[in-house]
Amino acid sequence: MNFHILTLFPDMVMDGLNTSIIGRAAGKGLLSIEAVNIRDYAFNKHQSVDDYPYGGGAGMLMQAEPVYLAYEAVAGKLEKAPRVVYLSPQGQTFNQQMAEELAQEEELVLLCGHYEGIDERVLEEIVTDYVSIGDYVLTGGELPAMVMVDAISRLVPGVLHNDVSAEFESFQDNLLEYPQYSRPEEWRGKKVPEVLLSGHHANIEKWRREQSVLRTKERRPDLLEKCELTDAEKKLIEDYESEK
Repeated sequence: MNFHILTLFPDMVMDGLNTSIIGRAAGKGLLSIEAVNIRDYAFNKHQSVDDYPYGGGAGMLMQAEPVYLAYEAVAGKLEKAPRVVYLSPQGQTFNQQMAEELAQEEELVLLCGHYEGIDERVLEEIVTDYVSIGDYVLTGGELPAMVMVDAISRLVPGVLHNDVSAEFESFQDNLLEYPQYSRPEEWRGKKVPEVLLSGHHANIEKWRREQSVLRTKERRPDLLEKCELTDAEKKLIEDYESEK
C-alpha cells in the first residue's frame, strides 16, 4: 500500500512514521510512505503558501494552487485518480471500520491542513473524504495523518509479525479487547486468572469473550448498541449491572 502525505512539515511526518513496526514494514517494501512538501509548489521566492482570507477573520488560509500542484505531482504518477483524505475536525470520525475500508486502497493521499484551513475551491476539486480523529482542534493535520497511517498499515498483510493479531484487537465486533497477562503468574499479590493457565482453549475463548463484553459495558457502553450479543451475554451484562 502506498501513502502520499501532502504537508508543510514532511520531516515531522517521516520522523514519526520511519520507526517501530511501520518503519520496518516500509523498509521491507510492504508499505510506501512519502511526504510531499506543499511549499515546494509555492510560486514565490519565500515559498509562502498562505494568505489572508476574503471577508476578514483571524489567521491565514492555505492557498489553493500550491495544494493543487502538490496533488498533481502525486496523481500524475498514478494510473487512476487516488482517494484523497482531508484531515479536518469537520470530517467523519475515524474508526476501525474506516481503517479496514481504507486498507483496501492501493494508493491513498492524506492532505494535512494548517493555519485556519485550506481554500475551499481546491478541497472541492480534489478531496474525496473528510476525516477527523476526534472532536478537538490541532495545529495541523500531520498528527491525524500519522494516526491514520499507523492504524491502516497494521491491517496490510505482512506488516504485523502475527497477521491474525489485528483481527482480535479492540473494536473487532464492536467490542474492546479482553485483559491480557504475561509472566510471572503472580505479581505483587495479583494472580493470572486460573482459566488462562488451564490449557482448555474453549474455556479460555469463552472467558475472553465474556471479559470483552463486560469491559465494553464498563468503558464504552455506546459500542454495545452496535454489537450482536447472545442471550447468555445479555444475561451476563444484567448480572454485572445488578452486582454493581
